Amino acid sequence: MKPSKSFKLALNILRHSKLRSWLTITGIIIGVAAVVAIMSMGEGMQQELQSRLGGLGADIITISPGASRAMGGFRDFGGESLGAGSTSVQESKNLTIRDIQALRSVDNLKIVTGTISGRGEVYYLAEKATVSITGVEPVAWNEITTATLSSGRFLTAGDFNSVLLGSRVAARMFKQPIAVNRMITIEGVNFKVVGILNESGTGMGGQGYDNSIIMPIETARSILETGNEKFDSIIVKASDAGLVTETMSGIDERLMLTRHVTNRTKDYSITSAVAMQETISSTMETMTNFLAAIAAVSLLVGAIGIANTMFTTVLERTKQIGIMKAIGAKNRDIMTIFLMNSALVGFVGGAIGVAIGSVASTVIVLPMMAGRMMSGGGNVVSPQLMLFGLSIAVGIGILAGLIPAYRASKLKPVDALRYE
Repeated sequence: MKPSKSFKLALNILRHSKLRSWLTITGIIIGVAAVVAIMSMGEGMQQELQSRLGGLGADIITISPGASRAMGGFRDFGGESLGAGSTSVQESKNLTIRDIQALRSVDNLKIVTGTISGRGEVYYLAEKATVSITGVEPVAWNEITTATLSSGRFLTAGDFNSVLLGSRVAARMFKQPIAVNRMITIEGVNFKVVGILNESGTGMGGQGYDNSIIMPIETARSILETGNEKFDSIIVKASDAGLVTETMSGIDERLMLTRHVTNRTKDYSITSAVAMQETISSTMETMTNFLAAIAAVSLLVGAIGIANTMFTTVLERTKQIGIMKAIGAKNRDIMTIFLMNSALVGFVGGAIGVAIGSVASTVIVLPMMAGRMMSGGGNVVSPQLMLFGLSIAVGIGILAGLIPAYRASKLKPVDALRYE
């Protein structure tokens, strides 16, 4: 029997048992839709995570004073926990110029620089606000930061009483927006605004500068009244982004040696966007797979429904099977017809399930990813995932119909014709 003829007969069986077939198809729809929705949401959130963390600089490593301990969450480099859970912080010891000097001998380092931070009172047009202040070494900061300018210019080595403003400080902190070349007063000292950063500008180690004022580090030391050798963080730019993990290992070994600490007494933390991304991505992938496995249980229920429907169909069409065999149909022809019928049930359920799952995941994930998608990002549901969902549904349909189809093919024509 030609495959086209077998397909027409299989389609005819499906059309003449609409209610039972659609009830069976519904089970497949629910299972496929749940799996596709969960997996596509997981994929979409991972893409969004990579997009956000990608702007933090894959080759940037941040060293901060204090080692975090936690009962849960993720771990920073060196085995110490960071994140959720009951957290306590090891008594911190300030980073100093000696740490920077020690790090200069570590392999694969392009730039090593320190920053200080604090808060100060800012006056503009008779208004006062308390704002975060970050002191940086202008030349090194310009090479490391991933922040971009909305207007003006970056700081230069010759600047002293010049500052950069984060977007929110410039636009929202005071009633009147602050423009480039305007004067502001910080802790009684006048400063000229030479540049304003774009919103969501991120800089070294992923630090956001929207709510900050950036100034030369020596000026910041004077304003914040900090020591000349102390730093609140040390930022390192690796010469090769592919060697960030090895570079972090070298930094960790060097600092433990020079600061005379062990893993248990460590008083600093080393982080990078790459390490954060790998940890969070791994956690999200595990959670997505776990939820998809739970949703896949409904596919098992759908498979049982297909098998039940196929057994019933074989019983209803026993006499027709006998007639077909009596006029020359072979066992494989009968088996092909019923396998095609079960595959059609799986295909229809899979196609509708993929569509529903795609819509569901898009409604949930699209608002979060709107900015990236408008700028040319990919779809929430990938073609590979859609094909996977459809293939699973068809495969389950064929497997569920295998035993009923085999039993139908083994019916003897005489017994089939006698069946009432």
